Amino acid sequence: MASPRLSEKAFKARYKQQFVDPAFEPLAQSIEQIASIAWQAYADSRKSPITRKAGPAFSDPDYDLSVDWIAAHEAVLQAQRRYEDLTAPPRLLIINGSSRSEHTCPGEMSKSFRLAEIARETIDKETKLAVEILDLSRLASEYGRNIHPCKACFSTAAPLCHWPCSCYPNHSLGQVQDWMNEIYPMWVAAHGIMIITPVNWYQVSSPVKLMMDRLVCADGGNPDPSLTQGKDAAKAKEVELAGWDYPRHLAGRLFSVIVHGDVEGAENVRHSIADWLRFMKLSPAGPSAELDRYIGYWKPYATS
Repeated sequence: MASPRLSEKAFKARYKQQFVDPAFEPLAQSIEQIASIAWQAYADSRKSPITRKAGPAFSDPDYDLSVDWIAAHEAVLQAQRRYEDLTAPPRLLIINGSSRSEHTCPGEMSKSFRLAEIARETIDKETKLAVEILDLSRLASEYGRNIHPCKACFSTAAPLCHWPCSCYPNHSLGQVQDWMNEIYPMWVAAHGIMIITPVNWYQVSSPVKLMMDRLVCADGGNPDPSLTQGKDAAKAKEVELAGWDYPRHLAGRLFSVIVHGDVEGAENVRHSIADWLRFMKLSPAGPSAELDRYIGYWKPYATS
């Protein structure tokens, strides 16, 4: 494959695009200095500039782990303890899968969000569940809110895919502000997950697909990056071929899927999400837990 590496000139031109606002012009010299530092980090591939030793809980205590990953790992462990706490009320995670909101270009809230609010209000009224909302529309409306694409490490070897994901942040590539390190603990702490999503071109919405792909590490992912010396593909293959136990980090949780469309594709999207969750050993929360319907079927969008 062709190299994606940029020249210094191309890198700096792209880096400085974030400062195109004329308000930054008085700071042009300072921005050039910052761009030079960023270029050096890129040239040196400083993905994780701050690390600390893994410690005795890992197979190689002397391995240098990213402090970002350590924080994400500890958050997942804490979430697992909440999940196992029998004295606390069961937790339900409701996910709004639509990217639409009144806070950005569409100018109005989505049907998925309204359905999520109805679900929360009903559950709060009729049960004692602790409800948490994950509003994926924030990817399109909130500054610095990203889910970066999955790099498919699992397809190289299962142990190369770390749990939680260690691919991000990649500071040298500017791949930062990744939301998944907050989303993983939400899934882990939940006893039930309800996903509400529209149909986008016969598929799930782009925010839902990004989240789905990045949750691959929750199904067979390696909780010990030192075991593969980070992203050493050859080492990861050795580990897998020696016998990999394929840990199911989300097994046993319940799920519900609600898909709504306006023309076609709702049933296929429901199957896609439900099959994915079943594969990860989650179970449907009863016979009515999987639903696909059409809202405003073949009606004008302006009145839907």
